[in-house]
Amino acid sequence: MSYSTSYIMIKTSVNAKATFEITASNTGTGINGQSVNWSAVQLPTGDYHLIMDGKSYLAQVLKIDRDAKTVTIEIEHQEYEVALEEPMDRLLASMGIKDAGKKKVNDIKAPMPGMVLKILVTPGQQIAKGDPVLILEAMKMENVFKSATDAVVKEIKVKERTAVEKGEVLVVLE
Repeated sequence: MSYSTSYIMIKTSVNAKATFEITASNTGTGINGQSVNWSAVQLPTGDYHLIMDGKSYLAQVLKIDRDAKTVTIEIEHQEYEVALEEPMDRLLASMGIKDAGKKKVNDIKAPMPGMVLKILVTPGQQIAKGDPVLILEAMKMENVFKSATDAVVKEIKVKERTAVEKGEVLVVLE
């Protein structure tokens, strides 16, 4: 009689330094090829009680970033950022299309008709997620448009003090 074995392998890096290869199957869990015995229970507070190789730990998930595939956790008052890399991520990287699965926003469009009051960036400028890009007056309110991602300003399609229509491309990012 043959048995099917489910197998998962994920590479991780902790605080962008230490790297680990985690394997899990229906026969056990391993880290860097070494078998580990562990269990975890979620507490009513939302924290986790972990037991790993006979040692007890209290862990708290501080932040999950699904797009960046990172989890920030605190274990015994020490904070760790864990980056996860699945087999598909490695395959895409080997094909030279590492970021193919990431959602990319290239255009900032007007959500409604309005007037461009101020353009706060220039073509070629490197901007970070959350940086203000332009101010649009619409419905007697000033709306500050911010970058949804780290990007470079490729092109500005409008001029200050000009009217724009709903859906019109205002700034192109790359």
